[in-house]
Amino acid sequence: MSNEPEQTTEPARRGAVTPRHGRQKRRAGVVFPAIAGVLTMAVLLSGGYAAYAYNQLSGGVTIVNAITGKKDTKDDVDGKAQNILLVGDDHRPENATPEQMAELSTTSDGGATNTDTMIVLHINADGTQATMISFPRDSYVDIPDVGKGKLNSAFYYGTLNGGGDTGGAKMLIKTIENLSGLQIDHYVRVSLLGFYQVVKELGPVEVCLNQAAQDKDSGVDLPAGKSTLNAKEALSFVRQRKGLPNGDLDRNVRQQYFLSQEARKVTSAGTLLNPVKMGNILKAVGGSIQTDTNLIDLASQMRNLRPANIQSATIPTLGTPTIYVNGSALSIVEVDTVGLPAFVQGLVGEPEAYAKAGRAQPANTSVTVMNGSGVEGAATAAGQVLTSRGFQVAPAGSSATTKVTQVQYPAGQESQAKAIAAAVPGAVAVRTSAVTGVTLVLGTDGKTAKAASEPSATASKPASTGSGSKPSKQASEEPAPKSTDVHNYGTEGTCIN
Repeated sequence: MSNEPEQTTEPARRGAVTPRHGRQKRRAGVVFPAIAGVLTMAVLLSGGYAAYAYNQLSGGVTIVNAITGKKDTKDDVDGKAQNILLVGDDHRPENATPEQMAELSTTSDGGATNTDTMIVLHINADGTQATMISFPRDSYVDIPDVGKGKLNSAFYYGTLNGGGDTGGAKMLIKTIENLSGLQIDHYVRVSLLGFYQVVKELGPVEVCLNQAAQDKDSGVDLPAGKSTLNAKEALSFVRQRKGLPNGDLDRNVRQQYFLSQEARKVTSAGTLLNPVKMGNILKAVGGSIQTDTNLIDLASQMRNLRPANIQSATIPTLGTPTIYVNGSALSIVEVDTVGLPAFVQGLVGEPEAYAKAGRAQPANTSVTVMNGSGVEGAATAAGQVLTSRGFQVAPAGSSATTKVTQVQYPAGQESQAKAIAAAVPGAVAVRTSAVTGVTLVLGTDGKTAKAASEPSATASKPASTGSGSKPSKQASEEPAPKSTDVHNYGTEGTCIN
């Protein structure tokens, strides 16, 4: 069976834009159990069991050199916070028997490896709060040096030409960093078998659905209300895609929810006070993980994190269209790539430099206006208003469609960005390395520049991003995430659709 992704569009600089046709069938995704495992270690460390945890883990963990070079503090939007890329792949165990494959509710994959679950775990500076940010596997994104393709193909392309697992990890990290604007500090990857083993050791876990769910492909068959799942049933639960209103997007919710419930179980007294179970969980985690760092060191940064403080979000999207590449249909998740940095900033908080900056004078502020609203002439009209207010305005341009009106700016131009944000009520100021000067991007939310005589919002209080994200006040070094699109699935009694 081919190891290639379904289709990828080659970059223009390589010549004609052509798709690559793979023969790989779509497979159900796998959720990542590392949060539960790392939380286990964090609790052990806080209780003084570091040596025990290390002995249980040291024999099985594979170290890959996925993170290289020093952190770029100039473009680091979240300061001392940590971003851990958690990756789940669908790799099956070598030489697995048909009985073992049946237990996993799957079939042999011929040795292929796809990254079907990608979550950035953002941990605030003091380690007390975290947000899981899911990146749908079918997100159609730019893959460096490759072109447009589904996000789950980035790892595959990195493995080519001798890149191996390290090359795959680096390519996936670079793709997600370029997409989100976040810098990845650590990398952890686990297999389908690893998920199954961790869940099996933890024992049955309770889930709650608002409505019944059936899907013959994944094997899920659950009533509305509470259900207690064994490891095989848990696999079916997190792999369901069909029968859900939003397909892969709803599957991300299933994964976030299940991870949160597993984390609750890990930190329960029944698990923590059972040394045999704790040892088995740690062995299962260690034997199925690839990472760039010592997991004990990673866990020590999370010792103050508890399940109730783990929130969940999915990157903003514009729909799930079917596109045609050289005549072949391809179902994708269309990402709001322009609005994504604003959404991320709403989760991690406003950069300290922006909060402290004063507002520049219009005469000292140059701006380019880009139209991502879909409304003809919107950028030109906004540019005329800004010119009348004394700003130095470049010719208008166009942008990919985005929900969120934003003032994009590079590091060092905070004061100029504040001046434009004050003239565009509701616009969100976003620091990004994607621009070299202050750029106003108009979104479908309808926000635009206002004449000086009209009411104007202050730059220090950005309005809603339109995707639900609200940058929080800079009350501390790392503010708590604030967004109506952020959910907490780690509390008892929570039910999902």
